[in-house]
Amino acid sequence: MASGLVISVDGMGGDHAPDAVLDGIEIAARKNPGARFLLHGPEGRLSPMLEQRPAAKAASEVRHADKFVAMDVKPSQALRQGKGTSMWNALVAVEEGEAQACVSAGNTGALMAMSMMRLRKMEGVHRPALIASWPTATGFAAVLDVGANVEADASQLVEFAIMGEAFHRAVRGGKRPKVGLLNVGSEDQKGHEEIRAAAKLIRESGVDLEFHGFVEGDDISKGTVDVVVTDGFTGNIALKTAEGTARLVAGFLREALSGGPLARAGALLALPALRKLKDRMDPRTVNGAVFVGLNGIVVKSHGGTDGQGYAAAVEVAIRMARSHYREEVAANLARLTIASAAPQAAAPGIS
Repeated sequence: MASGLVISVDGMGGDHAPDAVLDGIEIAARKNPGARFLLHGPEGRLSPMLEQRPAAKAASEVRHADKFVAMDVKPSQALRQGKGTSMWNALVAVEEGEAQACVSAGNTGALMAMSMMRLRKMEGVHRPALIASWPTATGFAAVLDVGANVEADASQLVEFAIMGEAFHRAVRGGKRPKVGLLNVGSEDQKGHEEIRAAAKLIRESGVDLEFHGFVEGDDISKGTVDVVVTDGFTGNIALKTAEGTARLVAGFLREALSGGPLARAGALLALPALRKLKDRMDPRTVNGAVFVGLNGIVVKSHGGTDGQGYAAAVEVAIRMARSHYREEVAANLARLTIASAAPQAAAPGIS
């Protein structure tokens, strides 16, 4: 494959693979004519399907893999049996420098486990995190961790802040994203010890962040800050709660607008506004969570998405690959390492 921007794709990952995957590549290839794709999966199945998608065909090279990772397999089993699967081979292409990023809609736990094994952690990162884009009143916020780590100490929360800030700048183009720590209140004395220690460390470590301070749950959708930092337990609950609430509200709206002849007539009059609302609430527009903190870019698409949603995940991978994300993270992690070591160096010795 010619040099340039190359995205490695797990062609068989997801509930609707490979159709949704190929549809997504077709859309992404039309939007990004300079991008190329390594498509991993059964050549005899994928190549004929590419014939129906001319942009994807012109931009893709199929790498044969006759195995794939099932959506319900345990991460430990995936590690033992995953070698040679479409997911495994997609990650190896990034590891070996053939591609700048990997995209998969496959099993989340398996993808995380394989990514850790093949790509390893960046220097200075204790734990990688899963970051998601969240629609807000002012645009989009980056929220992490949303499920990779149940717990996180103060230093790890600061690492999340560093990676989240660089992610937001890479994907959303913000020059100086504001960072907040998710807490039960905005006052300095609120929250548990780790969250207060993380705030203190950010302020005193010299990391290059626009730190807002503590934010509460309702600040996420308000867009009070651009990056919201928390542990994976809290972040995952917040994310699933928001997704469920959005579906509930959409259901209430459909019910109200189809409740009778007058309601349906009103819906017809309001159709342009309703279409605009639907577009803003479309989860496909924010598809594509990223495992940050690895020696390579790995984007996780929602397993149940369609081609439009998969294209959004590919777009995240392309923007990350074209950015200076890793260099920015490395520079701030170095500042954090120096600051964390300083108190230990200053401590009196034991005679």
